[in-house]
Amino acid sequence: MKLAPYVLILPGSAVKVQMLPVPGGTIKIGTKAVLVKPFYMARTETPWEAFDVFIASGAPSPSYDQTVFPADAIARPSKSYILPDLGWGHNGYPAINLSFTTTEMCCRWLASATGKKYRLPTEAEWEFACRAGAQGVIKMDKAQLEKTAWYAGNSETVTHPVGKKLPNKYGLYDMYGNVGEWATDLEGKPILCGGTFLDEPSGISPTKRQRWTPKWQETDPQFPKSRWWLADGKFVGFRFVCEP
Repeated sequence: MKLAPYVLILPGSAVKVQMLPVPGGTIKIGTKAVLVKPFYMARTETPWEAFDVFIASGAPSPSYDQTVFPADAIARPSKSYILPDLGWGHNGYPAINLSFTTTEMCCRWLASATGKKYRLPTEAEWEFACRAGAQGVIKMDKAQLEKTAWYAGNSETVTHPVGKKLPNKYGLYDMYGNVGEWATDLEGKPILCGGTFLDEPSGISPTKRQRWTPKWQETDPQFPKSRWWLADGKFVGFRFVCEP
């Protein structure tokens, strides 16, 4: 059965997220060939207005900061101690400064509220979607980068509204820049995929990966550090995927 695009209306809101089909195939991650089944991916990085629906959907769960919380609980972020969007822009701008836990809980909430299998992508799914059929090493000249990505050469070191550059062949925007996107690696561990608005051309690649480091929360005044917000994760975002 061929998958068709659809519009997700976030529960309890009028906010819409366009979900696009990504065909299945095989991709090589490192030395391992990984089979990717067909799936849906959000057309853009998750904008603040979509993330705000999750935040407004229920009160933060104080129990999450404990070692154990109920398996069916949907924990939500505590109030941020920073201005999350850093004053760069809100509606239409990608949600940033979000920990892996926060994005995972957002997907968990969406799955619970809709009854569909929404989640973060695997790194194989993410790279497959980013490549959109392209093979091997991908190098773009300056003209291509300008049309496709927000990167160090044109971003002025801030994020930009989603969907303003050209999409790839699958119709997905900002896969090559703006913010990196949380995914899970082949072992199920958090990994940030893709180049960001801070990267030079060499970092704008479907194979770009980053792991969380303490520097992403260096200026966090809390002790212990927040599980929800990354004080210095201005380049960290995410997007939804859904299993058919």
